[in-house]
Formats: sequence, C-alpha cells, structure tokens
Amino acid sequence: MPISVPTAPTPEAVHADIEDTFNRGDIHAFIAAHEADATVAVPPDGRPAHGLSAIRAATAPIFALRPHVTITVYRKLQTEDLALTRARWELVGTASDGSPVHLNGNGTIVSRRRPDGTWGIVLDDPLGASHEPASATAAGPTRSGMG
Repeated sequence: MPISVPTAPTPEAVHADIEDTFNRGDIHAFIAAHEADATVAVPPDGRPAHGLSAIRAATAPIFALRPHVTITVYRKLQTEDLALTRARWELVGTASDGSPVHLNGNGTIVSRRRPDGTWGIVLDDPLGASHEPASATAAGPTRSGMG
C-alpha cells in the first residue's frame, strides 16, 4: 500500500490530516504529519511521547482499535510560521476483546510551517485542559511571576 503523506496547506488542515490518517488506519501518514522533534500527549492518560519513534510506539495501540475519528477545529492563533489550533475530537473504536472504546477531548496543536509551505505538528495535546495530572490538582494552583 502506498504511503499517503499529509500535506496540510493550513494549520486547520493538520487536524483534517489527523482525522484522515486515523480513519484510514494509516499510522505511517500520521507520523509523517509530525515534525522530527514533535511531542504528543497520548490519550487516554496523556503520557508524553517525544520523537517520531516514540510517537509511533505510543499511538500504535490507538490505531489497533480501528477507530473512526471526527475532529472540529474551533480556534486558531497564527504567526507567520507557527500556529496554535484548538479542536474538539471524538474517537470510537473496538478493543481486541470486542468491547467498544470511546474517547473524546478538546485538544491543542502547535504546528510549524515547513520549508515547502505545508504545516507539521510540533506539539499535540489532544486532552488539553480536560486532563490535569493528579499531582497538579492535589497541590492546587501555584503562583509564578505574579506581583
């Protein structure tokens, strides 16, 4: 099967590429949507994976669910070569035991314009503010750099 390489012409199109790669089960194209130095907070627990090999290993179990994904972008902030996008997403799949799997979130992606004009993922936090590490919630908010 030929590998389809994502070519997102806009930061919003990065999300469409992600949706497409999951729905086709194409982990190779999913990885190609990321920059070599990318970091992804991998659902469901948000553990970080840094670099393409780690991202591939961490997301392979999600691709094994044969998921159907829908993504809706609702916000974008952009400079010339960097963009931050926010989107709602939903993933429905099937576990190896046949049980249904449902994941969703409000995620954030930081993408960078590549030399060819397409956009690649630098940082991806699919869980966004909906997932806060237990240590942060137990300790409460902290003050830093404030008067």
